[in-house]
Amino acid sequence: MDRFTAGQSIRYTKGHGAENDFVIIEDVDAAFDPDAAWVAAVCDRRAGIGADGLLRVVPTKSMPGYEADSAQADWFMDYRNADGSIAQMCGNGVRVFARYLVEQGLAEPGRFAVATRGGVKPVVVPTDGAGDVTVSMGRAVWPEGNAEVLVEGAWLPSVNVDMGNPHAVVFVSDVAQAGPLTQRPQLRPEEVYPEDVNVEFVAAIGPQWIDMRVFERGVGETRACGTGACAAMVAAARRDGAAPGTAYEVRLPGGVLSIVEHEDGGIEMTGPAVLVARGELLAGFPFGGSGN
Repeated sequence: MDRFTAGQSIRYTKGHGAENDFVIIEDVDAAFDPDAAWVAAVCDRRAGIGADGLLRVVPTKSMPGYEADSAQADWFMDYRNADGSIAQMCGNGVRVFARYLVEQGLAEPGRFAVATRGGVKPVVVPTDGAGDVTVSMGRAVWPEGNAEVLVEGAWLPSVNVDMGNPHAVVFVSDVAQAGPLTQRPQLRPEEVYPEDVNVEFVAAIGPQWIDMRVFERGVGETRACGTGACAAMVAAARRDGAAPGTAYEVRLPGGVLSIVEHEDGGIEMTGPAVLVARGELLAGFPFGGSGN
């Protein structure tokens, strides 16, 4: 199958990183540009496959605006949120993407790099084919301006952290204070985040050990968020006065991620990356992507 067209069956793989789950579409010919409605239909948990997002595997040299990154990374992670919107980065998605590349023979196990809209990310996939995957997430950026988040009727200060996508980290005594998270928490002032924001609720549960829940823009509450966990970790480390190189464990509803900020500011995240199923979207699946 050289090209994707509306009405054509499409093979997919399903995977997750700490239960942050994704549908993976391999597009080695860069022949498929899925529209938002198609992605949302695939990610629908009742009428589609169901996922927090979609990962398209495409050669970096074929991604407009990112061709130069092909000198460092052969493959580009084209990530879409569950509502079809484009996102710059997804930390759990990168690990799952890397696992997929190795499983499919598109990359050798060990250390290699993946290109994303949030920059080129080095990864390490164990040579034994099992075990957790590590990704170098780059440095945290601390944009000017902070917001407040409404928590149980009170406005609490948040920490503004950018990990290739924006995060508002708010510290609480218990992550249950976040409530049901069926919609994005209220923030003020809204103009601090002109492109919307992911909101993390973080509680300390021990030395270098934090609990976290997250509302992801374009998705809703997810079982885990890699970039959000990194944002929470660096915010907690600053608050705790932790020395560079101090590792934190971040407990999420879907599992635990190990995160360390090195002396040069580089952040490494290690966690599970699991492929669980392969299948085929049948011809006639509602909504077609736009072919080139």
